[in-house]
Amino acid sequence: MNTQVNSQQQLRADAFGTAIATRLSEGSEGLPHDISERLKVARTRAIANRKIVSLQVANNVSVSAGELALHLGGREDGLWNRIASLLPLVALVAGLISIAVLQDELRAREVAEVDSELLTDELPPSAFVDPGFAQYLRVNQSN
Repeated sequence: MNTQVNSQQQLRADAFGTAIATRLSEGSEGLPHDISERLKVARTRAIANRKIVSLQVANNVSVSAGELALHLGGREDGLWNRIASLLPLVALVAGLISIAVLQDELRAREVAEVDSELLTDELPPSAFVDPGFAQYLRVNQSN
C-alpha cells in the first residue's frame, strides 16, 4: 500500500509539473531568444533538482494511508516522538484552563465592584428594583 500511495502522489506531482511547464512554455513564445534560453536552462535545472530531492525525501519520509509520518532517527515509536506529539495538546489544555480561570476571576471582580457600590451608596429602595440600574452603574463606573 505504501508504494501505491507513493506512486499515486508521484503521478499527481508529475502531472502538475507538466501542466505548469506547458503553461510556462506557452507564455514564453513572445520572449526574446536570450530570455527563453535562460528559462530553458532554469527548467532543466529544476527537473534535475527534483529528482535529487525526491530521492532524499524518499529516505526520510514514509507515507501510509494518506498520512505523512516523519521518521526521526529511524525509530517510529521513540519516547521523544511521543513526548513531542503530546506537547501541543498539553499546551492547548493549559492555555484553555488559564483562560477559563482568568475569565472567572475577572467576572468575580466586576460583580464585587457592583456589589460594593450598591452597599456603600445611599439609594432609595426603588432604585434596586429598576432594570436600568445595573446599566447606570456601568456607565458611571467607566466615566
